Amino acid sequence: MTVTAGASVPPSAIRGAAAAALAAAVLALCAPVPAHAAAAAAVAAPEPACTAGTGPYQRELEAHLGRPVDGTQSPADCAAVRAFQGANGITPADGYPGLATYRTMVAVAARAHPNADGGCPVRSGRVTCVDLDRQLLWVQRGSGVVFPPVPVRTGRDDQETRPGWHEIYWRSKDHESTLYDNAPMPYAQFFDGGQALHGRPGDLYAHGGSAGCVNLSVPDAERLWNLLEEGDAVYVWGTKPGTED
Repeated sequence: MTVTAGASVPPSAIRGAAAAALAAAVLALCAPVPAHAAAAAAVAAPEPACTAGTGPYQRELEAHLGRPVDGTQSPADCAAVRAFQGANGITPADGYPGLATYRTMVAVAARAHPNADGGCPVRSGRVTCVDLDRQLLWVQRGSGVVFPPVPVRTGRDDQETRPGWHEIYWRSKDHESTLYDNAPMPYAQFFDGGQALHGRPGDLYAHGGSAGCVNLSVPDAERLWNLLEEGDAVYVWGTKPGTED
């Protein structure tokens, strides 16, 4: 609105101009911000310093991640381990080269060709392969892998998982142990007496080993349950570290 000097402005005109200015200001505040402008305005929070110390599998993780293999954790080693943990869903992702990270590293390293040494016999049908030496499980059909290798926990000393050919003879999705205080055994697939492939809630590696079952993380056990059927073959071979006679 243009006002001539000395002219009398009606109150209604003043109120109208104020309302128009207020409406323009509200529209400016509510207008969407272009994505590129928002990204430019956002300030990424710096990642906290990685301070985890040297772990029991330091050298193995250094070698796998292309770090200098000296067995001593450096800030750069810690950051590399933490990135590996984050990429593979390991919690906590704190950069510490512990057992869970190492077992995951072994599975990742085996993904391209888990049966490179021919330990699991090749058959035309589906075979669940349990490698006690590396504590790995995968499923193959012929020479093709249909379930990539995942880390497992097998039987402890004097309660070893029994080697050889087996067959899944019974499946129980929400199973609870009748021998061990109703311990949960989700997605249980029994292959030899009381020994089964099943999920283990919580820390997969606690207590050094199972009572003979092949324990998987619960998500991995669920995926395996959705793949296998009664009558499928299971082949177990090798020796779990720490159970040698």
